[in-house]
Amino acid sequence: MKQLTKAEEEVMQILWQLKKCNVAAIIKELPEPKPAYNTVSTIVRILESKKFVSHEQVGKGYLYFPMVKKADYSNQSINKLVDGYFQGSFKSMVSFFMKKNDMSLTELEGILKDIKSEEE
Repeated sequence: MKQLTKAEEEVMQILWQLKKCNVAAIIKELPEPKPAYNTVSTIVRILESKKFVSHEQVGKGYLYFPMVKKADYSNQSINKLVDGYFQGSFKSMVSFFMKKNDMSLTELEGILKDIKSEEE
């Protein structure tokens, strides 16, 4: 799976949230200052060429929808982060975030409890 640019990820976040929409709806969700219509349209076409997005024609316009699940992309991105910065060790990553974010043992236990409940 290809890696996305920051702008592409921003558009994908909106598509994952809205599920199916046109370019105008994507622009509406973007923060100020709003990018030009052509800019967003170009990003969407790039996402289509990368097979992240597809479309269906509705009248004279198009509705775009994600072809890649958010969870799949998130998993790939996390793995790349772990491999690139933590030598493939999730334990090192968790340790790093605990130290840098001053996480308490109670918070860590809560995370572990959430993980265990999702596995069941």
